[in-house]
Amino acid sequence: MNLDDDLQSCVVHFGEMSGHWGFNRTVGQMLALLIFNEAPLNADQISDMLNISRGNVSMGLKELQSWQLIRTQPVKDDRKTYFTAMGDIWELSMQIAIQRRKREIEPTLTMLRKQMMSPNTQENSYINNKMKESLELLEMVDQSLQQIQHLEPEQIKTLLKLGGQVTKVLELKDKFFKKG
Repeated sequence: MNLDDDLQSCVVHFGEMSGHWGFNRTVGQMLALLIFNEAPLNADQISDMLNISRGNVSMGLKELQSWQLIRTQPVKDDRKTYFTAMGDIWELSMQIAIQRRKREIEPTLTMLRKQMMSPNTQENSYINNKMKESLELLEMVDQSLQQIQHLEPEQIKTLLKLGGQVTKVLELKDKFFKKG
């Protein structure tokens, strides 16, 4: 099976970007293939379409399942295991954010909180201030992510569209309430 040029371009780009999302290039390509394919695919099809080894596909599918981004889907009269993306693009994006929060933000918050308790950190005011700033920023990001993950996709779209208007409101606030 060959990919048409548009799908090939998209799959390659997802692979390039996937390092920023928390997984490797091949896993990103596999996710793109499953997102943009209407029908579920089995491991042999994925291997053939992406020209990667069956073992690499198997490892990538396990990783995508651990991120809860794909699911198995039975295909009538076929004993092979087929896979499809777990929801629409909004649900997948939210799942990536949730998983990155668990894998990156939560451990960093734990480490910073622990370090803030250390006598060495408390004695050095510069380090203490920088850790406190980092902790406060990450706690705000964490709280925002926790609140956003409970929103419906339409609410998230509205929130994202408000971004430019919020900036304008903040500029007006600064203009009218200049610091003395």
